[in-house]
Amino acid sequence: MAIMITILGLLVLVFLITYFKLHTFLAFMLVAISIGLVLGMHPEQLFMSIQNGMGGTLGSIVGIIASGAMLGKLIAISGVAQQISAKMVEWVGIPHIRWAFMITGFIVGLPLFYSVGFMLLVPIAITFAYQNKVSAVFVSLPLLASLSVTQGYLPPHPAPLFLVKQLHADMGLTLFYGILISIPAILISGALYGSTIKKYLTTPNLSFVAKQIPEKDLPPVHLCFIIVLLPIILIGIGSFGSPLLSEANLLKNVLLFISDATVSLLITVFVALFSLRILKKKKGEEINKQFTEAVKDVSSILLIFGAAGALKQVLTDGGISQMIATQLQTLHMNYYVLGWTIAAIIRVCVGSSTVSGITTAGFIVPLMTNSSINPNLMVLSIGAGSMMFSHVNDTGFWLFREYFQLSFRDTLRTWSVMDTLVSVMGLVGVLTLSFFI
Repeated sequence: MAIMITILGLLVLVFLITYFKLHTFLAFMLVAISIGLVLGMHPEQLFMSIQNGMGGTLGSIVGIIASGAMLGKLIAISGVAQQISAKMVEWVGIPHIRWAFMITGFIVGLPLFYSVGFMLLVPIAITFAYQNKVSAVFVSLPLLASLSVTQGYLPPHPAPLFLVKQLHADMGLTLFYGILISIPAILISGALYGSTIKKYLTTPNLSFVAKQIPEKDLPPVHLCFIIVLLPIILIGIGSFGSPLLSEANLLKNVLLFISDATVSLLITVFVALFSLRILKKKKGEEINKQFTEAVKDVSSILLIFGAAGALKQVLTDGGISQMIATQLQTLHMNYYVLGWTIAAIIRVCVGSSTVSGITTAGFIVPLMTNSSINPNLMVLSIGAGSMMFSHVNDTGFWLFREYFQLSFRDTLRTWSVMDTLVSVMGLVGVLTLSFFI
């Protein structure tokens, strides 16, 4: 009976988000409270669960998400993305422009949220395509595949970050394994499949042609690469360097400190502020205004994460999570496939990869007591599932269609197929790594 209540609650959640267009935060909160009351939880216990769920979830990620948003804003106003894109095209040549944007998308997408990367890089790709008289979709799809992979697989992006915290995975190892499976996923979904869409010659929306910053005002290219890669480097150094040192070693504590996701992003924000000479070019009030806008942009994500944490805690304290875990264990199904499947179903129903990933975590957490499950790979399998088949209920679908001016059918054939390949290749990568780890 309890499991049926949960299934009904999830169906109501999907219905509220997709049919009534209710804000995801409100939908999660309404379902969490309803499930708790139907399960017979005392109101005081119920609201304590909600409070603990929201606090426990946001406490571990709010600093990371806010710092990441601020870093994205600094990269946007300084011309870092434009400089990296231009240099990559210069290095690989116009005939290989797709590869230049594919690599750029991966590098720039590592520390930036998907929406920021999209708004920064797609106009640049459209501009290059327009100037060189080639298909904008043909040029841009490898770039978008890279952005989708980094969003779905890799911390410190919001959903993978949430999963790392909830499943008690190792940030550095998850990032390392994620990069390993990202490479074939991008090559298949972006480079290989992207090479088959030359026929889509529709003129993109020229209002999105990028406004170019004069070359003399762009930061040095080496500094641009340092800025976007610094958080990943710091996390990697700490994760792989600290285990080699003894507990009493001061350097070990330093490495653990700088490899914390919040600290690494804060360090990068300050490095960007001073090294990009932003403080000399803009007034403090203007920078603070940019930072305030950046935090506003992610406030909705924080609300959703908090509400999802509340629902997870209600399911846990109500005993449902353990019941579901027990039932799932009787399926004799590969756990990584199971996590991917749950996330994929929710993604197709709800449309949001973020909602898909964080909702799936609530069902998978009780399974993590099984010693055969590698939490780092489980994060990646759920993340891959959360990218499955973007369609009409996903804002990314309409964003892509608006930028590239494609028909509904052609958007499905390009964008939706690309995202599906990203999802499937992620699962293939996880299953392959599971044989060696």
